[in-house]
Amino acid sequence: MTDAAALPGQPRGAVVSGPATARAVNVLAPNASAMTLDGTNTWIVSEPDSELAVVIDPGPLDEAHLQAVVAAAEAAGKRVALTLLTHGHPDHAEGAGRFAELTRTKVRALDPALRLGDEGLAPGQAVRVGGLEMRVVPTPGHTADSLCFHLPADGAVLTGDTILGRGTTVVAHPDGRLGDYLDSLRRLRSLTVDDGVHTVLPGHGPVLDDAQGAVEFYLAHRAHRLAQVETAVEDGFTTAPEVVAHVYADVDRTLWPAAEWSVRAQLEYLREHGLIPGPPGY
Repeated sequence: MTDAAALPGQPRGAVVSGPATARAVNVLAPNASAMTLDGTNTWIVSEPDSELAVVIDPGPLDEAHLQAVVAAAEAAGKRVALTLLTHGHPDHAEGAGRFAELTRTKVRALDPALRLGDEGLAPGQAVRVGGLEMRVVPTPGHTADSLCFHLPADGAVLTGDTILGRGTTVVAHPDGRLGDYLDSLRRLRSLTVDDGVHTVLPGHGPVLDDAQGAVEFYLAHRAHRLAQVETAVEDGFTTAPEVVAHVYADVDRTLWPAAEWSVRAQLEYLREHGLIPGPPGY
């Protein structure tokens, strides 16, 4: 058995519903898959002595799950006062409309198309509910609308799909862009270095207790993959499917379609920086 402390980010182990920090409680959605790992983590966040809570990423349109989130909040003596989205992928956001009906809350997101209500989210903005304060951290790359939420009181950051609790995430080309993603990882690293963030509360997978280690692993992984893709192109593998089959040969083939998104983003990045032939977007 592998020691979790030796793994990138020091994952806690099994993904379960329940408290993760003094202010954050997970309700695990029943949508496990190769892409969603154990399922979507729906986060209920609140001050311990407050009756109001914020829910981040209600998850898929699964009535039992949405009702379970409401029940978990009520069991803790909380009323959901606001719903936030890290990004618009269905496994995070599809249930937001129904959840808003159940809780009579507004839904705030970066993408206006995902909002219910007039107020969105802006980089650096403070979200305050019942004494709770979170800061909006812009982290495009996985998608153009990806956000994280910095929870200073717990030294934590809620990362959606920008950093996962296990494995690495996909840069969902063409909406996601690798240059943006690398900048976002560096932005998160600054939170670990300058702002005391030590815990990652991800959208999928276990909680990570070494946020800086997780970010450094992600940055190193991306640099390694970029080098592999650049070498593959030099060796004559020029299309995204060819590069995937060469570079991701040891990866489960069911993940190759997702890997192709990332490879297309990597090829675009390498072309934009003049590291391989062809115009950007080729």
